Amino acid sequence: MKFKVFTFSFLMGIALQINAGTTIGDDFFDKANSFFSNNVTDGLIKYDQLKNNVKLDDLIRQIAEADLSGKNKNEIQTFYINSYNLLVINAIAERYPLKSVMDVNGFFDSKKRRIAGENLTLNQIEKQKLLKVYNDARFHFVLVCGAKGCPPITNFAYSPDKLEMQLQQQTRKALNDPTFIKVNNANKSVELSQIFDWYSSDFGGKKNVINYINKFRSDKIGNDFKSNFYKYDWSVNKVSDGMGSAKSKDHNGGTTPIVSSNSAARYVTSAAIPKGTTETKLFNNLYTQRTGSKEALTSRSNFFTSSLSFLYGFTNRFNAGFDLRYRRVSNANLPSSPFGVLTNREAVSRRDGFTQVGPKIRWAPTAALPNFSVQSSFTFPLGSNLEGTNDQPYIDWDGATWFTQLFNDFTLNDNFSVFTEVDVVLEDIGQGDLNRFSTPGTVIFSYFPNPKTTFYTLASYSPFWQENYDYFAQAGVGAKYQITPDFEVELLYTGFTNQFLIETGGDAATFNIGVRYSK
Repeated sequence: MKFKVFTFSFLMGIALQINAGTTIGDDFFDKANSFFSNNVTDGLIKYDQLKNNVKLDDLIRQIAEADLSGKNKNEIQTFYINSYNLLVINAIAERYPLKSVMDVNGFFDSKKRRIAGENLTLNQIEKQKLLKVYNDARFHFVLVCGAKGCPPITNFAYSPDKLEMQLQQQTRKALNDPTFIKVNNANKSVELSQIFDWYSSDFGGKKNVINYINKFRSDKIGNDFKSNFYKYDWSVNKVSDGMGSAKSKDHNGGTTPIVSSNSAARYVTSAAIPKGTTETKLFNNLYTQRTGSKEALTSRSNFFTSSLSFLYGFTNRFNAGFDLRYRRVSNANLPSSPFGVLTNREAVSRRDGFTQVGPKIRWAPTAALPNFSVQSSFTFPLGSNLEGTNDQPYIDWDGATWFTQLFNDFTLNDNFSVFTEVDVVLEDIGQGDLNRFSTPGTVIFSYFPNPKTTFYTLASYSPFWQENYDYFAQAGVGAKYQITPDFEVELLYTGFTNQFLIETGGDAATFNIGVRYSK
C-alpha cells in the first residue's frame, strides 16, 4: 500500500512538473545578456546573422513557457522588458530583410506572441503588463520597437538586481541625447520624439512633457521654449552590411544613430505613407517651348501647371486622397519670357483656371517589396471647351484622365539610390476616340550629401502609342531640401524635346518648384 501511495505521488509530481511552465531564473537573464552583447552594436541589431539563430530560438521558447508565479516585481518587470525587445527582434529576423515594422500589418496591435503562458500583442505587453501595473514612464526609453526612431537598444539585458539603476541610466541617456531631444537655443525651440505626443498622458499630459524631460536633463529646457514633434523614423534599426557602428543622418534633419541616410527619403517617394499620417504636395511645373521654322524661331508657348496632391494613410500599405490641377497658358511672339505666363503681359492669347480633379490611391502590394508601390488617379475635367475654341487656346483635355504609376527604388549605398517609375496614361477618355495612350518611363539617380539635402539627375522617355507614333524625352537636374522635419522644398530643371521640335528646330524646357508637407 505504501509503495502504491509513493508511486502515485511520484507520478503526480512528474505530471505537475510537465504541466508547469519553466521557471525564469538567472539562466534566462544570463542568456539574454549574452545575446544582446553579441548582436547589438551602437543601438543597432545585426539582423543579417539572426535567421534561424539557435540562441534566439531558445530565448523565445523560454519566454513562451515562463512561469512567473512567486516572482517579485523587479523580476517580472525585467522579464517583460527583455521579452518585449527579444520578441520584436525575432519578428523582424523572421521577415528579414524588412525595411520597416510598419510594413507588417498589426505588428504591434494584432499579432499575438506567446509569453509566460499567455497570448499577447506587443502593445498588451507594454500597456497592460508594464505601464498599467507599474505606472513608470521610463519604460518608454527601454522598450525598443525595432525602429531607428526609438531610443537605441542596449547591448545588455535588464536584470532584477540592477533595474532601478538601468531605468534611470537609460532615461537620462535618452533625454540628454541631442539627436533624440533636439534643442535649438538660438531659436528657443525644441523638437521632441513623437513618443511624447503619442504617450503624453504617461508624462503628465502635454503641458508637463518638458517638466518631465527636465527632471533627467543636465541642460534644462527653458519654460519659454516652443516645442514640436519631429517625424518618427520607422526604418528598421539594423546594422548595415559591413558598416558596423557607422553613424549617419536621418530624414528629419537630425543626426541620429542610423545607417541609411536615404531610407526615409525613399519611404515618402516610392512607398506608401504610414497609417494615420498625411502627405500634401504642391508641384508647380512651367513648360515653355519656342517654335517657328529652322530658319527662325518666332513664337513661344507657355504652360504653367500647379498640381495639388493629398494622401491619407488608411493602413501602412493603402493610402487614398485626391488630385487637383490648376493651369495657366499663354502664347506670345518672340522675344518673350517663359515667365510671362505668370503675368500675361506679353501674351497674344491666354487662359487660366482649374482644369482637373479626382480621387487617387497608393498601394504597396507586398511587404516583401516595401519600396514598390502603385499609385493611380482618375481625374475629371472642370469646365468645358478646355481643348480650345476660336477665341481661347488649349488648356487641358475635355475628357477624363487615368494616370497609373508604378514606383520602386534601390539603395546603392548610404549616399546613393536609384528611383524608377513606369506609367500608363490614358487621356481624353469619354470624348469619342481615345486621344492619347502613353507609357512614360523615368529613372532618377539621387545623392544625399547630408541629412537635409538631396541632389538628383533625371531622365524620362514617353512613347505615345497612336496611329502616328510620337514621343517626348527629357533630362535634367534637381535638388530637395528639408526646411523642417515635415516640410520639404524641391527644385528641378529639364531640357525637353520631341519629334516636332527636332524637325522644326524648336526647343523646350521645364522649370519646376514643389513643396511637400507630411504629418
